[in-house]
Amino acid sequence: MNSPRAFIHVQHLLGVGHLRRAAALAHALASAGFGTTLASGGFPLPDLRVAGVRFIQLPPATTADMSFKTLVDENRHPVSEAWRAQRADALMRAWNDGPADVLIIELFPFGRRQLRFELIPLLEAARRRNPKVLVVCSVRDVLQNVADATKRATTIAQLERYFDLVLVHGDENFIPFAATFPDADAVRTPIRHTGYLIDAPAPETAGTAGTGEVIVSAGGGAVGAHLLATAIRARPHSSLRHAVWRILAGPNLANAELSTLHSLASDPGIIVERNRADFRTLLANCAASISQAGYNTVIETLYAGAKAVVVPFSGGKESEQALRAELLARRGLLEMVAEDALTSEALAAALDRAVARTLPAQALSLDGARRSVALIRDALESLRA
Repeated sequence: MNSPRAFIHVQHLLGVGHLRRAAALAHALASAGFGTTLASGGFPLPDLRVAGVRFIQLPPATTADMSFKTLVDENRHPVSEAWRAQRADALMRAWNDGPADVLIIELFPFGRRQLRFELIPLLEAARRRNPKVLVVCSVRDVLQNVADATKRATTIAQLERYFDLVLVHGDENFIPFAATFPDADAVRTPIRHTGYLIDAPAPETAGTAGTGEVIVSAGGGAVGAHLLATAIRARPHSSLRHAVWRILAGPNLANAELSTLHSLASDPGIIVERNRADFRTLLANCAASISQAGYNTVIETLYAGAKAVVVPFSGGKESEQALRAELLARRGLLEMVAEDALTSEALAAALDRAVARTLPAQALSLDGARRSVALIRDALESLRA
C-alpha cells in the first residue's frame, strides 16, 4: 500500500484531552507513513504539537456549561443555523481538499451528538466518494454513562451504518469496553482495544527540569483553579514542604484566577506558570505529581513512573475521571482524593502517602500509538482485499 491518507476529526469542549489524544494518533499515523490531516473544532491550543501533520482549524466552538447541551462560538454566543452551515461547509472543504483512505471520527457516535449537523454529511459524503474508505471511531478508555436506552440504540445503529471499526484507547484487562457501554454485546462493528495512547516525546522534553519538585497541574485549566489553590495551601502541611512546588496553570485558566494563584504563592519555593512543553520531563524528574485524573495526564504520569496524587474532576455529570482514578488507586499506582473531600490537609496527607509508597510494576498497556496504527493498517488492507 502506497502513501495511505488519514483524516481525523476531533472536537474538544471543556478540556483539551480529546484534542491532545487525537494529535497523538495523528503523529503516530504520520510517523508510519500516512499523509495525515487533523481537523479540530475546538478553541485553538497554543502549545499543540502538529509537526508533520496537516492541521485544519475549523470555526471554533465550546460548551456553554457542564451540561454540554449548548454549543457557543468564539464570542461565547449560542451557535446559529448560519454558523452551523459555515462550519459544516468548512469541514467538507477540508475533506474534499485531500480525501483520505481512512476517516477517523473522535468520540461520535458515543458522544458529540450536537455535531450531527456536520458529521453525518461528512460520513455520507466520504462513503459516496470512496466506497472502500475505512471509517473508524476513536474513543478513550472510559465513556460517559448514557442512561437512556434509546440513545444507546441510536449509537449502535449509527455505528453499524457508518463505521467499520471502533478503536478503544485503553487496556481491555484494566477497563473493558463493556464496563462503560452496557450494550457492548449488541455492537456488531468490530471493537479493538489499542492500549493507552501517548504521544512520542517532543525534542525539547530531555533534560533535568523539575528534579526533586512537586509538579501540580490541572490539564487545560478550565476547571482546575480550586485544585491548584488548594495545593499551594497544602505545601506547609506536607513532608515535601521544603521542595519546590511548580504550579502549572493550563491555557484555559482565566487570567483573574491566575493572578489569585500568584497572590497565594508568596513563598519563593512556589512557582506559578502556564503549562510547559517539557511537562513529561518534569514528571520524569519530579518528587511527586498532583493533578486531576484526565486521560492524558494520568497516562503521562504512569509512563514517567511518577509518584502521584489525583483529584478527579466530578463536576456536572462527569464520572470518567473518578472511575479511572479509583481503579488505579486500587492497583496501588497512585493516591486519590475525591473532589468533594479536597482540603489542604487531605491533599498533603495523600501526597505523603504517595511519596512513601513503593510503586508496583507497571501492568497497563501503554503501547497505544503503535497498536492503533497497526490495527488501522490491517483493517484498511482487509477492506481493500
